[in-house]
Amino acid sequence: MSYGGMIAEVVTFAGHNGDKGEAYLARPSGSGPFPSVVLIHHMPGWDEWMMEQTRKLAHHGFATLCPHLYFREGSGSPDDVGARVREAGGVPDSQVMGDAAGGLAYLRGQAYSNGKVAVMGFCSGGRHAYLAGCTVPGFDALVDCWGGNVIVDDPKQLNDKRPVAPIDLTEKLTIPLIGLFGNDDGNPTADQVNRTEAVLKKLGKSYEFYRYDGVGHAFFNYERSGFKPEPMLEGWKKVFSFLDKHLAAR
Repeated sequence: MSYGGMIAEVVTFAGHNGDKGEAYLARPSGSGPFPSVVLIHHMPGWDEWMMEQTRKLAHHGFATLCPHLYFREGSGSPDDVGARVREAGGVPDSQVMGDAAGGLAYLRGQAYSNGKVAVMGFCSGGRHAYLAGCTVPGFDALVDCWGGNVIVDDPKQLNDKRPVAPIDLTEKLTIPLIGLFGNDDGNPTADQVNRTEAVLKKLGKSYEFYRYDGVGHAFFNYERSGFKPEPMLEGWKKVFSFLDKHLAAR
């Protein structure tokens, strides 16, 4: 289903520790009820491409909130703020999980909500989405688009901001997962995706993985050199089918 009209705006939400920050909200026009998605942005930041993906989800019937994970880092263009965050080693996982929980609470609190909310992310946001699916109670489904560092092969990559590899928390995952990956990606590599799938299978989790040959990182993103239109279109079909199945009101 698609919706010709939508409402898109910047709203204020209560994130980690009750901090008030910005989030981009897009939802179909009308009273609903609509299923919802907390969309976690990629490492480059809260940028135009992420806002376009927020509106795409709304066009297909999902009230979608994309929290600005870097709002505590001061003003500036998405590129400048993102560069400052990367130079500082990223933001703490605990803070992102608090912001994801705040996004979940915001959407569940809206009169147009049907009560079902997924968490979805691209790149570093895919890793954060996986982590949220394992640690933030209340989500109904999880979408991981090429999230890197779910498996951590070098223990030196763990630190105070990222103390645990998400794969080590998979036992706590209680919601269905869909993952989309390019077999030529460097992070996650095809081997890392295989090992992630092996853990999910061993633990009896509900998941579906889709991999694309000749495809690298960020293949949905037309601003990146790895953009691949056909896998992108196929991938979105898989995502919408998954969300329609798991976010329908019962």
